Amino acid sequence: MKTTTTHRLRNVALAALAAASILGGTVASGVFAQTAAPDAAQTLTVSQTEGPYFKVNSPERTSLVEEGMQGTLITITGQVLSGDGTPVASALVDFWQADAGGSYDNSGYNLRGHQYTDENGYYTLTTVVPGLYPGRTRHIHVKVQAPNGPVLTSQLYFPGEARNASDGIFDSSLLLPVVDNGDGTQSATFNFVVTTA
Repeated sequence: MKTTTTHRLRNVALAALAAASILGGTVASGVFAQTAAPDAAQTLTVSQTEGPYFKVNSPERTSLVEEGMQGTLITITGQVLSGDGTPVASALVDFWQADAGGSYDNSGYNLRGHQYTDENGYYTLTTVVPGLYPGRTRHIHVKVQAPNGPVLTSQLYFPGEARNASDGIFDSSLLLPVVDNGDGTQSATFNFVVTTA
C-alpha cells in the first residue's frame, strides 16, 4: 500500500511538472496579466521574521517533492517585480518549510531549495502543503533578492486556516490564492515586489 501511495504521489508530481512545462506560456501569460505595467507603483511585499530554521546552501531546484513524501501537492507560480512593476530577472528565491506533519528537516535539505527567476521574472515552485507547526498557522518561508539588492525575508500563508486569526505573525497580504485543481493537487500565484537597489 505504501509503495502504491509513493508511486501515485511521484506520478502526480511528474504530471504536475509536465503540465507546468506544457502550459508554461499560458500560466506565465496569466500571471503577467495580473501585474501592473512598468512604472505603475507597486506595494512592496511585507517583510517577516526568518524564524529559527533557515539553512544556507539549499540545493538549487524548482521542486521540493521527493520520493515517498506525504502531503498534498501544490504548485506556486509568480513573478518577482521591482517597485515600479518591472520584472526582475535572475532574482534569488529561496524557500523552506515544514513537512505535512509539521516538522522541519534540520539535518538535511528536505523541503528546502532555491532558484532564480527567468528573464521575465518568473519562478515556479512545486512542493507539498506544509503541516501545522506548534504555535503557528500553516506557512512557507521565503527569501527573495534581486541581483545586488537587499534580501526580503517573508512568509506565505494559506486561506481558511483557523490558526490565521491567532497567529501573531500572520499577515493577510501574504495569503496564497489557493485553487483546488480537481485532481488532488492545488495551485496558487503570488508575485513578490522587492527593492532592487
